[in-house]
Amino acid sequence: MLLLLDGNVESESLSHLLQAGTEVNTPADAVGQDPAHLAAHGGHAFFLLWQLQTGADLNRQDWLGEAPIHKAAKVGSLECLALLVSSHATIDLRNKKGQTAEDLALAFGFVECAQFLMTVKETQNRKATEQVCDSLSNRDGLQREATTRRKRASESKRPISRKTMRSNGTVFSYHQTIDLL
Repeated sequence: MLLLLDGNVESESLSHLLQAGTEVNTPADAVGQDPAHLAAHGGHAFFLLWQLQTGADLNRQDWLGEAPIHKAAKVGSLECLALLVSSHATIDLRNKKGQTAEDLALAFGFVECAQFLMTVKETQNRKATEQVCDSLSNRDGLQREATTRRKRASESKRPISRKTMRSNGTVFSYHQTIDLL
């Protein structure tokens, strides 16, 4: 893990970690930062991708309550943020101070990162709203359809009154039940 802190993330370094049997979700240091935290904090998207592909918990929080998305936002790594977002990291996860990754990006002066996270959040909220609306309209549509079916079923056997005139001039009336379907 010290390899990341030195900023040396060559393929040879990765193979040393693999040979050492490094567990992706085992905290790497005393403050609970695992390799994904360190990769994100170093802005090393390649190493972060490798961590995610090997099963790293991308929402694991360290002693500050920060997940890798917070670390990437603090250093302004748009590449790491995009990777985390595309891997379904929780973007509105808050640290112990109540800050989201977007808040941290703004606080550290990375406006482009903050705008990216804000856009992603708005898109996710819009999609969630559309899904709820679709679900409600589908449910309402199914209810209307069921009501229409019941109405048709009850109307399908209704009595029809028919009147006929006999040759002698008297009117004869009768009811007949007919199926309309």
